[in-house]
Amino acid sequence: MDKTARIYIADDDGLVGNAVRSELQREGYTNLLPVAGGPRLTESVEVDDFFARSQPAYVFLIGGKTGGIKANQDYPGSLMRDNLLVNCHVIDSARRQHVQKLLYLASSCVYPKFSHQPMKIDYLTTGRLEPTNEPYAIAKLAGLFLCHAYRKQFGNQIVTAIPANVFGPGDNFNVDDSHVIGALIRRMHEAKLRGEKSVEVWGSGLPRREFIFSQDLARACLFLMDAYDGDEPVNIGIGYDWSIKEIAEMIREVVGYSGELSFDRTKPDGMPAKLLDSTVLELMGWQPCTPIREALALTYEWFKQHEPQVAGIQDA
Repeated sequence: MDKTARIYIADDDGLVGNAVRSELQREGYTNLLPVAGGPRLTESVEVDDFFARSQPAYVFLIGGKTGGIKANQDYPGSLMRDNLLVNCHVIDSARRQHVQKLLYLASSCVYPKFSHQPMKIDYLTTGRLEPTNEPYAIAKLAGLFLCHAYRKQFGNQIVTAIPANVFGPGDNFNVDDSHVIGALIRRMHEAKLRGEKSVEVWGSGLPRREFIFSQDLARACLFLMDAYDGDEPVNIGIGYDWSIKEIAEMIREVVGYSGELSFDRTKPDGMPAKLLDSTVLELMGWQPCTPIREALALTYEWFKQHEPQVAGIQDA
């Protein structure tokens, strides 16, 4: 990418978008379109007007709202609607305003619930999705197909990627609506302050998840924008996974919580396992650089510094 080209980060959530913005700034990109005054991505007229006025050369389409299992149970319609609208509006505006290149990020939940591990691109659409997040997953999967269709019909330079579960500074720490790492950091932090003897963890603790630090994901996004122009989506993972119990134990150590972990098996587990096959990205030369414990510690430090401001997803 040209260091002076206009770059737009289309992100309603903040976690990944903020990390991408910080990485672009570190790399010396000087013409990042401001967040303030940007369009509501679910409103087509606002998106069209913004693209017409701003004329971005590169677009990182991070997407609409997201959340953990409870958020998907509580807001399935909103999550599906918002992500479908965001994808359609941004991708089509980018086409009509002749954006030079667009990178779309999907989600690892687009893979079938009982997918073989590690998950390869060939496994997409080979089985039923996980019911607890099916509406959101369908919207993200539709984004992949929309990008591919636009490449085929209009010749747009659009590339797509599927990241592992992402976490980091700026995450959602709402105990009801966040993903597992954000929720557990907050629960254990507050339990430590209150002297509580146990913290509840949803599910059995047995499902396995691959997690990627937001800064590492941002580096991968810049890498793909520069180095990749293929039709197929690219998995962005680190090559390791952990059980939810193992992650919870690591968070307990980072937070310094001395109580017990209570696993509520009446709550849903979600997909049994989600480990991406990121061989394509590795062969291109990209590698993550933040160990999981260091990433958890950095995330916890950010949470403590911003504790009064943390908030969760809201239904729209």
